[in-house]
Amino acid sequence: MRATMMDELHKPYVDTARSKGLPTYKVILKYPVRHAVTPLASTIGWQLPNLVSGSAIVAIVLSLPTTGPYLLQALQGQYMYLAGTFLMMLAVLTIIGTLLSDIILALLDPRIRLS
Repeated sequence: MRATMMDELHKPYVDTARSKGLPTYKVILKYPVRHAVTPLASTIGWQLPNLVSGSAIVAIVLSLPTTGPYLLQALQGQYMYLAGTFLMMLAVLTIIGTLLSDIILALLDPRIRLS
């Protein structure tokens, strides 16, 4: 976000807003922050399943009680209902995360809104 923000601060529309006499905090919050947050908001949706599942390999090696080792045990023991439930839960969380990130993007960037 910092790199995108630094790129946005040197764009002509920021100079135009400053030349209109807007305070610096309004210029920064209204224009470049909205553009700099867009890539961050689009990747948040894909991180929601990772928060729940955790890193499976790290959890297995460190014997952490997360869903990663349980999913591995379910797959090795051929417990198809348990493994299917885990995978369905991760798929639902991916869909919910994508929906939330799309809603956040629609609020931040008016170009994304459906007409």
